[in-house]
Amino acid sequence: MAPIPTSPVPPEDAPESYVGLEAEGAEELAHARGWTLVRTLPPGSIITMEYMAERINFEVEDGTVTRCWLG
Repeated sequence: MAPIPTSPVPPEDAPESYVGLEAEGAEELAHARGWTLVRTLPPGSIITMEYMAERINFEVEDGTVTRCWLG
């Protein structure tokens, strides 16, 4: 019988700590803090709604993170 898959445990991190950072630096910081997936999007992007525990999302305008959320 195959093992039951387990969901990855996301890093304990505060999304608001990325707002105002330069996008490239925010992505590097997110990886350093343990995020395996970092998604960078322009404002108003149409995105899928699936929740991925190992993903952090950045909305970036003019090279700066303006919004951040998990999943």
